[in-house]
Amino acid sequence: MTYHPKSEFVTVMMQRGFLADCTDYQGLDEALSKGVVPAYIGFDATASSLHVGSLIQIMMLRWLQKTGHKPITLMGGGTTKVGDPSFRADERPLLSPDQIDANITGIQKDFAAYLTYDDSQTGAMMINNAEWLDGLNYLDFLRDIGRHFSINRMLSFESVKSRLDREQSLSFLEFNYMILQAYDFLELNRRYGCLLQMGGSDQWGNIVNGIDLTRRVLDHEIFGLTSPLLTTSDGRKMGKSQSGAVWLNADLCSPYEFWQFWRNTTDADTGRFLKLYTELPVAECDRLGALAGSEINAAKIILANEVTTLLHGAAAAAAAEATAREVFEKGGIGDDLPTLTLSAGDLGDGVSIVQLIVKAGLAGSGKEAKRLIAENGAKLNDEPLSNAGLMVDAGMLATPIKLSAGKKRHALVQLG
Repeated sequence: MTYHPKSEFVTVMMQRGFLADCTDYQGLDEALSKGVVPAYIGFDATASSLHVGSLIQIMMLRWLQKTGHKPITLMGGGTTKVGDPSFRADERPLLSPDQIDANITGIQKDFAAYLTYDDSQTGAMMINNAEWLDGLNYLDFLRDIGRHFSINRMLSFESVKSRLDREQSLSFLEFNYMILQAYDFLELNRRYGCLLQMGGSDQWGNIVNGIDLTRRVLDHEIFGLTSPLLTTSDGRKMGKSQSGAVWLNADLCSPYEFWQFWRNTTDADTGRFLKLYTELPVAECDRLGALAGSEINAAKIILANEVTTLLHGAAAAAAAEATAREVFEKGGIGDDLPTLTLSAGDLGDGVSIVQLIVKAGLAGSGKEAKRLIAENGAKLNDEPLSNAGLMVDAGMLATPIKLSAGKKRHALVQLG
């Protein structure tokens, strides 16, 4: 693409690697250059926190606000009751209204670290699409909105085709999701003057539907912009670690574990992640990403510190780095390691070391823990662990013990 943007926001999106596609580069760029543009990204409330996989979208909203525009975080209080089928092999489990409300409360805390919510011209807004979806009259909705959708066209979208090509069931409930998301864009434009929807490139069909619907019903010109779907250079889905999702909520993923996730970035991803997930200048990101050999480790520590500071604050980032230095350089225990606290009742007459490795999050199953021990990948208090039948009793836990999986993953086990 040879388009040279005038607006700061599109320039940032292009330079830092956020931009996959846009429905109208020039039209959006001109709107952004003329004044404050309200823009939204939708987040379904399927858990009590977002994870690192959503961070690219959150950073897009943060840059939008930093460049003088108005971010809208749309919570899917209504659409979560249906479930987004995009690129899924199965139907999402349905949540109760109380679960959805509790999840929204948790997710609000994630956003507060990145966006400023206030009544100013560029103050972020959090809106729940239950505001207009919960009260819909089905017959009126079919007549006024449903008539604008072509089933032939909806079947052509990649998110639907991928399910049908694999001959996997796609329920009518899920098929309605794309109509509801399109209707969200129309309502946000009608109620709040929202001009732009952003999302991952898997949302392209849903975004285009919303633009078409708004043109047909309101005759308003609005825009869509997508980011690339990120995988790490070794093919893993962004936001997943060996022990599961890397959550933004500190109750689900400690600042140390969060810091360590970024410190463990592969060499090939370091420069790209610095541009996407930090606010360091692009030239500095390129310089750090080009470091070779052991020097790239310094760049990864900068990446971990910058990303952790944005979410948890500078003190938490510094504490995480200090713990990492103590653990890796001095072989110490560190104050901030993930900790498994057992009661005397949990312990009973003893717990197998295999169970402890699983409970501490260092392996996904007993089989995986046994393989780790067999392949000399497990350590107990920094000493190689070779006995998979070892039983840990209260005497062994008179002082906390340190378990390790490989060189980089550690946890403490203690009696509470």
